[in-house]
Amino acid sequence: MKLAEALQERADLNHRIQQLQQRLNSNAIVQEGEQPAEDPAGLLAELDGCVGNLERLITRINLTNCQTQVGGESLTAHLARRDALKLKLSVYRDLAYNASQLARRATRTEIKVLSSVSVKDVQKQADDLAKELRLLDNSIQAANWTTELI
Repeated sequence: MKLAEALQERADLNHRIQQLQQRLNSNAIVQEGEQPAEDPAGLLAELDGCVGNLERLITRINLTNCQTQVGGESLTAHLARRDALKLKLSVYRDLAYNASQLARRATRTEIKVLSSVSVKDVQKQADDLAKELRLLDNSIQAANWTTELI
């Protein structure tokens, strides 16, 4: 199984677990004398199986990520870099947006609001980060589709 396939399976298992949680909550209480629409014990057994499968799959994914080298670094390091870039890009985009929201004055006596940063420079940095993130994500995806799961 390729790493990318395992990642898709992990996403499916997470979705299935969320569905089981919702179904369990929907059947947690019933009116006296009534039966739940679904057997909570059966749902819990299915949940246990899905969580066990998820745990085993995550272990294999993490081991594979640690041992897979991409450009001289582990895939784990690339994933950490991607997360950091996403965070930094979000901050830069918010800063560029907020710095460009200059209030319009109706009269000369109103308080004038100015940007404390160069919106053009911040936006350029955000664009550069977005490009770096895109290229990094492409290399991660390529590795995911060529790497066998451990």
